[in-house]
Amino acid sequence: SKTISKCYVQVTGMTCASCVANIERNLRREDGIHSILVALMAGKAEVRYNPAVIHPAAIAELIRELGFGATVMENCGEGDGILELVVRGMTCASCVHKIESTLMKTSGVLYCSVALATNKAHIKYDPEAIGPRDVMQVIKDLGFTTSLVKKDRSASHLDHKQEIRQWKRSFVVSLVFCIPVMGLMIYMMVMDSQLSAAHAHHNMSSEELEALHSSMVLEYQLLPGLSVMNFLSFLLCVPVQVFGGWHFYIQACRALRHNTANMDVLVVLATSIAFLYSFIILLVAMAERARVNPVTFFDTPPMLFVFISLGRWLEHVAKGKTSEALARLISLQATEATIVTLGPDNVLLSEEQVDVELVQRGDIVRVLPGGKFPVDGRVIEGHSMVDESLITGEAMPVTKKPGNTVIAGSINQNGSLLISATHVGADTTLSQIVKLVEEAQTSKAPIQQFADKLSGYFVPFIVAVSVVTLFAWIIIGFVDFEIVEKYFLGYNPSISAAEVIVRFAFQASITVLCIACPCSLGLA
Repeated sequence: SKTISKCYVQVTGMTCASCVANIERNLRREDGIHSILVALMAGKAEVRYNPAVIHPAAIAELIRELGFGATVMENCGEGDGILELVVRGMTCASCVHKIESTLMKTSGVLYCSVALATNKAHIKYDPEAIGPRDVMQVIKDLGFTTSLVKKDRSASHLDHKQEIRQWKRSFVVSLVFCIPVMGLMIYMMVMDSQLSAAHAHHNMSSEELEALHSSMVLEYQLLPGLSVMNFLSFLLCVPVQVFGGWHFYIQACRALRHNTANMDVLVVLATSIAFLYSFIILLVAMAERARVNPVTFFDTPPMLFVFISLGRWLEHVAKGKTSEALARLISLQATEATIVTLGPDNVLLSEEQVDVELVQRGDIVRVLPGGKFPVDGRVIEGHSMVDESLITGEAMPVTKKPGNTVIAGSINQNGSLLISATHVGADTTLSQIVKLVEEAQTSKAPIQQFADKLSGYFVPFIVAVSVVTLFAWIIIGFVDFEIVEKYFLGYNPSISAAEVIVRFAFQASITVLCIACPCSLGLA
């Protein structure tokens, strides 16, 4: 439909499929947006919209409101025929009207919008009838200076260096504090197994076993209710919770602010509840001056954060590798072209260095030895060998003579060539290859669409199961306390049965939350 336009938006801050589902679901609800496809690997959203209702800048703002970074990459109908210029010398609204009215009277100009506040002009034109340099010349003839808005050719939106650094730092912080926690856990497991073996061989009573257990170095109480083990675990857990989990908390807050729940929400819920439960239980034990040390979960946050941040780090490394081929393709594009004016018998009259975006169909372009071809074209003068291996895979240089075609991005080797531009801008072979690769990254298999949809319901489902587990064990405990006694080993016999049941129910509930964090669906 002629009323539907398409734009591409660079999106940063996405970490998993639920981020993709969050953006797609929220934007589909907006008026004027007909469809949206978000590519996690490419960090890009393709949006089809009604320009009479919404414009690309507003679409990018909607994505930013969801907590992600967003900038408009390209407003494209067919990709070319759209020009963005910086216009200097405008002083009032009459200057704007003068430029707009003159351009709209110019043959081939389809649309023009000039903003005095930003000194920018957006022009849509027919490449068959007029070119970008012609449009700029019309504005210059009116007494204004104009220049092209530089496009980002660096493929920075495919660069994951910042995310790689961020998650590497999170992993290292978590690992530094996780290793001592793991050491404490292993020590306690070994000692507990030895005590169990001693209990089996020497027929020790429960009281003797408890006394022997309390005599262990890590079970020694610094204060009543506060053991060395729990104190060290608390000290090691706090830095991980604050620094190692910082990025998880940011992403989770953004998700919750827009009524969605992603894997970050699940990780933050599991680690925060485990930490708070352990801290409160420790305070209660100290207040009660308990002789038996309480069971805490201070080891859970460091363990979870270290494995999940490692996964995120490796994920962004993999994304960077996946996008590397596309970034290299984009880097093949030339940035400038030498346009020449020929007289009778192909006598060179003048030459001018211009941005590659300003090359028009039919322009005569000069390519020196070692230079890249800025556009697709046909040789009109000169003989040379051309390296097309990066485009075609041809191992040997190809001979070029008048009448032969050349491909944008290929490298001229030993002779100077004059070519007539046949395909420019988004119509060049290289631009079409880049576009195909980007579209392939944007498209999704049906099973991937199903997984994305499922991931949106996964976190609420796990939270619901955790809550059900909590209440189920409370009910079971009050109906038959012996079942809780059977599974809740080492509880403090001096506290009431109701408190024992609630503590065990919380432990079971927290366990459900924690084991769901590094699940296969979330990782996939």
